[in-house]
Amino acid sequence: MEKPIKDAISEPGNLKGVAFVSTEEERKQFIDFPYRHYKDDPVWVPPLKIQQKDLLNPHKNPFFKDADVALFLAYDDGKVAGRIAAIHNHAYNRYNNDTAGFFGFFECIDNQFVADLLFRVVRDWLRTRGCTKLLGPMSPGMLDEIGIQVEGFEHRPAIMMPHSKPYYDEMIRKTGLEKAMDLFAYRVLSSTVRVDRMDRAMEIVRKRTPGIQVRKVNLRNFDEEVHIIHDIFNKAWAKNWGFYEISLETFIHLGKELKMIIDTDHAHVAEVDGEPVAFSIALPDYNQVFARMDGTLFPTGLIKLLWYRRKINTIRTALMGVLPEYQGRGIDALLTRESIVNGLGRGFVSAEVGWLLETNTDILRVAERIGGYKEKTYRMYGQSLA
Repeated sequence: MEKPIKDAISEPGNLKGVAFVSTEEERKQFIDFPYRHYKDDPVWVPPLKIQQKDLLNPHKNPFFKDADVALFLAYDDGKVAGRIAAIHNHAYNRYNNDTAGFFGFFECIDNQFVADLLFRVVRDWLRTRGCTKLLGPMSPGMLDEIGIQVEGFEHRPAIMMPHSKPYYDEMIRKTGLEKAMDLFAYRVLSSTVRVDRMDRAMEIVRKRTPGIQVRKVNLRNFDEEVHIIHDIFNKAWAKNWGFYEISLETFIHLGKELKMIIDTDHAHVAEVDGEPVAFSIALPDYNQVFARMDGTLFPTGLIKLLWYRRKINTIRTALMGVLPEYQGRGIDALLTRESIVNGLGRGFVSAEVGWLLETNTDILRVAERIGGYKEKTYRMYGQSLA
């Protein structure tokens, strides 16, 4: 039987304990821990600290308007040994008529006791709010980093994708959680991409759907484009595992961040007779730049950012959606082709497509038919709290 929070917070000898993050110094420790935790990992990419601060700022991130979040730090001999967030996502529960709670932002030293302690506190915090199951990780929501990496550790993560310690999967399962869903990231190389298949698929799509046209996202009219993409996304993803309706405010917030890095050669909207029916947003992989930085813009980070962004030669398809009545016609393949062909024309060497649900066999086949192969796997977990 698990100990309640009051007992878990201070173990005998006070060698290890958990603290609720309530001060600015503790919030700084929460944000800073991964930079120390992964400092010897050659493929980890330090995110911009300013972005991490905004992500966890209830006054700047609209996610917090419809969710309650508690941050916790674990200590070992006075040093941070792990972190985790407990997340009560009201939008998810309202949409799914559920009573789920989530965990996110999980990082931990290789110590099962510390991990057990972190998850124990999260479970108790969620139970007091009526949650009957635990899911995650989402950090903190669906449009942010999702999952624990379980395969492909030798490869650098693409932009907006997580990277994990290899022992996390076993550690999390030992706390009592089980696999709920795997998410895949596929890699398409310029040397093996099947442009001929993509071209044949394009002709088939155009015959199946007369009047279809693909255009670039219009950055001069970006506010209207965000509204279009938001509407398509919520309709396209409505029946997918783990989905909940994303607010327009959240999409506008994300759009403001992405507008600074979007390249219109890789961001498209498909229209049928002038009406938007699908979209795809592939991003230049700025992790190629961030890998050369330490997570800060000053004093030299900004210079590195401006210099090395010109050398980016990979992309990642981060968001895609097709209206339900147009799904199964190959429009997703048409959009993927447009982005990849444009990249090839500029000398890009590869593209990542993902994440992709393991149950979404249609899009997995699309990725394989154009020459892609599974490079990384990420895992979502679940557990009853009853």
